[in-house]
Amino acid sequence: MLKKSHYIILFFVVLLVVLLLQLPGAPMGKLKLAISGLFLPLFGLSNSTHQWLGQARQALVPRRELQRQLDQLRRDNDELKLRLAQDAQLENENARLRIQVGWAKQSRWRLKPARVIARDPANWWRSVEIDLGSRDGLSNNLAVLTADGLVGKVQSVGQTRSQVVLLGDPNLHVSAVVTSSPTNRELGIIAPTSSTPRQDGMIDLTLISGASNVGPGQSVETWGAGGVFPAGIHIGKIADVQTNEFGLSVEARVKLAANLSALEEVWVLWP
Repeated sequence: MLKKSHYIILFFVVLLVVLLLQLPGAPMGKLKLAISGLFLPLFGLSNSTHQWLGQARQALVPRRELQRQLDQLRRDNDELKLRLAQDAQLENENARLRIQVGWAKQSRWRLKPARVIARDPANWWRSVEIDLGSRDGLSNNLAVLTADGLVGKVQSVGQTRSQVVLLGDPNLHVSAVVTSSPTNRELGIIAPTSSTPRQDGMIDLTLISGASNVGPGQSVETWGAGGVFPAGIHIGKIADVQTNEFGLSVEARVKLAANLSALEEVWVLWP
């Protein structure tokens, strides 16, 4: 009985094969697509498994490398803690010294942006107008600067606009300090004499002691005397130095950090 059933099954298989071989091209192609579609999920599962295994291998990091990275992070963290401790110590020391000499702690600058809206064609390098006025809280003698350095000060205030007198104007004098070394600071006055900002952005620094060590490349900042310009605003750098008659004083030309001839946006410094 078993052998007879095998023969019957074999007969139907052979018959099915013969019928399939007799099919035209189009039905045969459709049949192949249908049969292959039954196995596509298996092939897709196999490919996804291979991709997942490949990504897992890339994500795995050797234990030795993880330990090295962890040790580096610990060292960086310890270094930051030491630097914070040192900064706290320096801040405390600075506060003690200020109390001893009676210096007030310098407050953080309050800045307000402004746009240059006009210039005087006859005195292009002496003044500009900005789009802030009394309605914005402006008042006379506020310092004006850019990200590069000092520009000038507010000279007159209207309701919606204000006039700013620039460095190089004969009526604008600025007390300045030259840092020739960490422990040596020379005082002087920015006061136009022979130079104007029209001459390659140069301006004069006068009334420097003849015994000073002022030289090219040294930084010039506001000193803070006079109450108009807070200390520490960058002005520029010494370009060259000339000793006056009898060597009693020194004059220097300063290359301004801010480009006064191309001002578009400035910052007004509130007290």
